[in-house]
Amino acid sequence: MRVIGGTFGGRRLETPSDYSVRPTTDKVKEALFSSIQFEIEGARVLDLFSGSGQLGIEALSRGAESAVFVDKSPQSVELTKRNLKKCGVEAIVVKGDSIAFLESCKEYFDIAFLDPPYSVGLLEQALPLVSRRMNKSGVIAAECPIGEDLPETLEEGFRLVKQKKYGKLRLNYYRYGN
Repeated sequence: MRVIGGTFGGRRLETPSDYSVRPTTDKVKEALFSSIQFEIEGARVLDLFSGSGQLGIEALSRGAESAVFVDKSPQSVELTKRNLKKCGVEAIVVKGDSIAFLESCKEYFDIAFLDPPYSVGLLEQALPLVSRRMNKSGVIAAECPIGEDLPETLEEGFRLVKQKKYGKLRLNYYRYGN
């Protein structure tokens, strides 16, 4: 696993030693960042269910102002911290339940990445809560398996505007209005 572009481009990131974290492939990551490339500079990023932290780190590498990483796994939190250190960048890393974090969060974000464990209902729970923490010009990028149905609309006026399939998974983009 590596950072694809930006300041840290080419830098290798640590991967989990087991299968508890499912890192986003380079192909999917490249497609994701190509689709939001003009929105990253100066953005405030939320990497929810962060795993290794690779999506938030990629955003920081490409000019995001800040990132908040949230994961309840102590191993994932430590892995994210090590990967941030490898890149020489500081960020907020929260060890805790993502839903509880969203319910108590007071910050607003420009970009949110959601890649929770598949098929356990976390994405459906998190999406409306994330929409409450987004700036109106923001984008929510959520990864899920192909067969999983997601809502067309979220709270605060966010709508599903684009879906793209990659093998057995799908990237879903929510934006305000449209």
